[in-house]
Amino acid sequence: MAAQRFYALDALRGLAIALMILVNTPGSWQHVYSPLLHAPWNGFTFADLVFPAFLFVVGAAMFYALRHSQPDAATFSRIAKRSALLVLIGIALNAFPFQHDLADWRLPGVLQRIGLCYGIAATLVLLIKRQHLPVLAVALLLMYWLLLQLGSAQPYSLQHNLVRQLDLALLGANHLYQGFGIAFDPEGVLSTLPAVVSVLLGYYAAQQLSGRSAGAGAVWLLNAGAILLLLAWLSSQFWPVNKALWSGSYVLLSTGLLMWLLAFMLWLADIKGRRVLLKPLVTYGSNPLFIYVLSWLWAVTLGLIPAGDSNLYQTLFTLLSQLLPLKLASLVFALAHVVMFWWLSRVLYRRNIIIRL
Repeated sequence: MAAQRFYALDALRGLAIALMILVNTPGSWQHVYSPLLHAPWNGFTFADLVFPAFLFVVGAAMFYALRHSQPDAATFSRIAKRSALLVLIGIALNAFPFQHDLADWRLPGVLQRIGLCYGIAATLVLLIKRQHLPVLAVALLLMYWLLLQLGSAQPYSLQHNLVRQLDLALLGANHLYQGFGIAFDPEGVLSTLPAVVSVLLGYYAAQQLSGRSAGAGAVWLLNAGAILLLLAWLSSQFWPVNKALWSGSYVLLSTGLLMWLLAFMLWLADIKGRRVLLKPLVTYGSNPLFIYVLSWLWAVTLGLIPAGDSNLYQTLFTLLSQLLPLKLASLVFALAHVVMFWWLSRVLYRRNIIIRL
């Protein structure tokens, strides 16, 4: 029997890419509504849900892509190739427009993390019985927590956490993100471990939904989300919610919320039959990698084009800010990009053009 694939899963993928563009393309980083900014360290904002959503839908899509695959050399070769390509594209995006010396290129990043998580998670689901995935997820989070404790007397501090120490040793300070005031990368090597759990939970959710009706699936998502949110609250008492460290409490909190969001979308599209309301999101999710890469290149290119005393990116925002309050102008600027790339997604979708690695 073919695995059930709900419309809501494809809509969630589109929502993830739309929100990623919204969060990543404000008119000005100095004028952003606080929910669209990541928590400075411990804590949780709306923006902190976006990246886990992307990893969750990577896991969900992985279930359908690998459900008939065998753990053989050809399958692992395809996985390794796709994982490596995502990492290399991510490094190239960080380096664009290649004006800096190779010694200063940031090596970790969003696509790099997606690529590594995809490769590790895909390998695990092929090698481990799928009913054991929840146990594996718990084991990975506990292993990560233990490593943090053993690696530093201040395991959750910006300066002394093991994620930073390991990245400094493996990659060097110049290859890390500098936005925290010191060299620390929120997509670090060690913190990829709990991020893999976000993918595994997306895979597990799709697996559970595939054997259920829409109604039963929505109930399962609500119950599973409630359990994860309870575990997130309990674990946060000793392990702070922290996106930059991708803490276990953060994984549980974000995934629990995503399961509730998916339950709502499942109810709306697959139970109530209001698919037309989610169709724009399904369209948006049809070419997620291509749209993400293009949106990044577009924003950077606008910043390189001279315009007046500044660049085109800043000039366009300045024009908007003369009509609207600064934060609202910044939001409208970002929304304009969301709409623009939705239109491009729609053109590709209507022509049945799907760009994959």
